[in-house]
Amino acid sequence: MGTAYTPGLKVSADATIEKIRRLPVKGEVLVDVGATVSPDTVVARALLPGDIEIVRLADRMGVDPDELTGNVRVRVGDEVRKGDLLAEVRGFFGLFKSQVASPCDGRVEYYTEVTGHLGIRKPPVPIEINAYVAGVVREVIAGEGVVVRTRGAFIQGIFGVGGERQGRIRMSCGSPGEELSPDRVPADARGAILVGGSSVGPEALKRAAAAGARAVVVGGITDRDLREYLGYDIGIAITGDENIPLTLILTEGFGRMPMARRTFELLRSQEGKAASVNGATQIRAGAMRPEIIVPAEGARDDDRAAPEGAGAGTLGIGTPVRAIREPYFGQIGEVVELPPQPVRIPTGAVVRVLRMRIGDGRVIEVPRANVEIVEL
Repeated sequence: MGTAYTPGLKVSADATIEKIRRLPVKGEVLVDVGATVSPDTVVARALLPGDIEIVRLADRMGVDPDELTGNVRVRVGDEVRKGDLLAEVRGFFGLFKSQVASPCDGRVEYYTEVTGHLGIRKPPVPIEINAYVAGVVREVIAGEGVVVRTRGAFIQGIFGVGGERQGRIRMSCGSPGEELSPDRVPADARGAILVGGSSVGPEALKRAAAAGARAVVVGGITDRDLREYLGYDIGIAITGDENIPLTLILTEGFGRMPMARRTFELLRSQEGKAASVNGATQIRAGAMRPEIIVPAEGARDDDRAAPEGAGAGTLGIGTPVRAIREPYFGQIGEVVELPPQPVRIPTGAVVRVLRMRIGDGRVIEVPRANVEIVEL
């Protein structure tokens, strides 16, 4: 046996999944342990402090800060409405006066006599966290959020863009090698998670969005097509916050890459079922994979099943793996040999390797650090 140095990639028809739903700031948890939740159930709520609006009173009125003494009409802690009088200074013989009104609603946070600056804290911004998946609340994190557990089909992809969305699985291609071309996008795809085959282009993505699709799942996409669809080059930080109308998940990698048959068939078996998807991806430390979760009706919680990811990380003969670096990026196969001694690879490094048999029958040699386990 050996160790895989990268996270396992899970493709399972029956997995137990736990999702932590946590607020960015302290707030109020709205559900109890044992509560049954749907994806849109609000489980926690908080108020984010509003921004500070700085009003430069002295500059606005054309006076020195010390001339404002006694002329500021509000005090720290006062609630103000947009248009309320903040300060007023009368000129020669009281004939002229200069006034400054509040530019926004809020509360006076501070006033500095040295500079004549006044700060108004805008109203707090309410934020809510939903359950994301249908399941059962297994744990409450006081003041922060909950852990939701569900059971069903669970598929991780290689890369994605776009955030959390829900919809129903809908097959748009008949085989893993077919491209999701514009003519394969249904005219009415409202609420659908469209599953294609090998690839998708920008025109098909735009058509899917216009038809109301919530997400598209395919094997791959070219860098050029992704850039054309997004309108910019994607970086290497965490994805998922893109301002796009649907979520895109790649199951294999970049380029025209047929979807792994077991992934395609698993998705086909879930057609018509409600699913939750998230395209958020982080390749570096703390790896985060895009995901598709299809909860099974009547099996949302099972104490006998280990949470998703438990026990991942060991390699053995027959273990299904995927190469995650060139020149074999995206190739899926099974381990046929684990040489015990390190070998020198073309880059000059001396590393431990494995040999894997890929789909066309070839056996290739890959550094162990350049593969991830495909958990079935």
